[in-house]
Amino acid sequence: MSVMKILTFPDPRLRTVAAPVEKFDKSLKKLTDDMLETMYSENGIGLAATQVNVHKRVIVMDISEERNEPRVFINPEFEIKSNKSLYTFSEGCLSVPGFNEEITRPDQIILKWQNLDGDNLEDEPEGLLTVCIQHEIDHLEGKLMVDYLSTLKRDRIRNKLNKRI
Repeated sequence: MSVMKILTFPDPRLRTVAAPVEKFDKSLKKLTDDMLETMYSENGIGLAATQVNVHKRVIVMDISEERNEPRVFINPEFEIKSNKSLYTFSEGCLSVPGFNEEITRPDQIILKWQNLDGDNLEDEPEGLLTVCIQHEIDHLEGKLMVDYLSTLKRDRIRNKLNKRI
């Protein structure tokens, strides 16, 4: 396994829409292993392939307190079950390092994805998993958490991150 370079906002490659995974082979397993290693090395709880400049619909995640329950989502998608139930959470992002922002998202979704063998799965996640999966799917669509903020706030974050380079 190896640690991959994480792209940071405002890198335009973060705006690339990821393509569906069609081949479920050893290279996909290696990608997810490397992504997990990268996520753990940066103390993240989720990572989308787009963030490491691989534009495939792949997400890795581990929201367990012990950091020992890695999950892999291939070709994930979700439907909003109810727009009436919203959840506001202070989200951080490995591609927007050093910033946490309050983001409101639907709290009830139906999640569909494939595992590393290509099997189709479905779940109705709750709590942090619901927030995290929506955040990571946004990455696959070329969307970032800063897109939920005002233009002024987004520009301030962009300027601060540009000064770090």
